Formats: sequence, C-alpha cells, structure tokens
Amino acid sequence: MAVRKSQRLDKVLVHMGIGTRKEIRKLAKAGRIKVNGSVADDPGLHVLPEEDKITVDGETIDYREHIYLLMNKPQGVISATEDRNEEVVTDLLEPEHRVFEPFPVGRLDKDTEGLLLLTSDGKLSHQLLSPKKHVPKTYYAEVDGLVTEEDTIAFKNGVTLDDGYETMPGELTILSAGPRSEVELTIYEGKYHQVKRMFEAVGKKVVFLKRIAMGPLSLDPDLEPGEYRELTPEELASLKGEDTP
Repeated sequence: MAVRKSQRLDKVLVHMGIGTRKEIRKLAKAGRIKVNGSVADDPGLHVLPEEDKITVDGETIDYREHIYLLMNKPQGVISATEDRNEEVVTDLLEPEHRVFEPFPVGRLDKDTEGLLLLTSDGKLSHQLLSPKKHVPKTYYAEVDGLVTEEDTIAFKNGVTLDDGYETMPGELTILSAGPRSEVELTIYEGKYHQVKRMFEAVGKKVVFLKRIAMGPLSLDPDLEPGEYRELTPEELASLKGEDTP
C-alpha cells in the first residue's frame, strides 16, 4: 500500500508553476488560496497534493509529480534541453509544461522527425533507455536505392557498422521498392545514427527518417511536426508496464 506523502503548500504550488515562494506567500496572505474549501493563509501548511482540493483564485490545481509528453519532433530541432546556437525541443513547449523541466528520452538526430517522449520522470527514462531492456523503436525511412529481400535477411541477421560493431537483429519491412525505396525498420538498441549506418552497411543511403513507434507508444497521426500532447493514462500505464482496468 502506497504511503501518502504530505508536502508544504508553497512547495506544491511552486512545482505546479503558480509562482515563486515569495509570490505564493503573498497569495496566501491575501486569502486567494484555498485547501478543501477553507482559506489557507499559511504557505507552510502541509497538504496531500494528490488528494486535497487546492484552488488559487477559484481555479483548481491538478497536481502531478511528473509530466509525460508525446511530441512529433520536427526536422531542424535538436533533442536537448538547451543549446547555445540551435533550437531545442523544449523551446516548443508551453510555459505550463516547461515549468516541470522535462527532458527528451533518448534522442532523434537533428534531421530526423517523429515520435519523441519528453518527461521529468528520471526513473522511467532510465528504464526505457537501459540497454538491457531492448525497447523496440520503429522507423519509417525513404532510402536511395533498391531495397531487396537480401537486405531484409541481412538486417535480420544483424549487420556490421563502419566501426566494426555488429548490430542486434532488426526487422525490415519493404513498403515499396525502387530507385527510392520506402521501408519500415524496427531496432532494439540505439547506437549513434544507427538506422542510417545500417543502410550504409548494405550500400544504401537514408534520405528521410521518421520514428513512428517506441515501445508501446505510437506516433499520434493528429500531431503535426512540432506539436505535442500529454500521454493518456492508458499510454502511460502501458509504458510503465502496468495493467489498465
């Protein structure tokens, strides 16, 4: 049984981006904060943030310890939280989400688009990125050159990259074959530029790359590049390996 953990009211409200501790203290003294319908003029009051009803100026504060965002990362944006010269994925977030200080789980290359998970939950991020977990990642790619069943077999057996590393088996599906082939590829590890280097190992070049799935998550087709949304409770439960009712 989970232990209910109380926290200071001002800490909860700072975490939710309502203001600084000094600003919260002013709100409390002005009688603008209520807990379970009663005015809370003491910012040091201990509350159960996931159970108590906390309002500021009549608006209910829905407490969350962490945030989980599903983004369709656009090309030209770096999978990072800061960069001196380039736009980063957290620049695309609204202030209400940025206050949680989420970070990308893994990375997509600057010129790669598609599914990117951002969260403030370090434990979950570690689980998803652990090499021991072999979390599947599926990509749609457009490739210069004719992709053949020989390539499918080669990927199934694992290919040797330019640095001598032998990849784990990958599942290559040919959607259309021609001078520019369209494929889907599922891999179970995340070496640097791995998809591009796997195709280079069979003499072909990736010209467009988009991640469409990661573990149980699939890219939301309603999200345009640069758009994002919070995970649904069902998506979050599946990501954590929990059963949903």
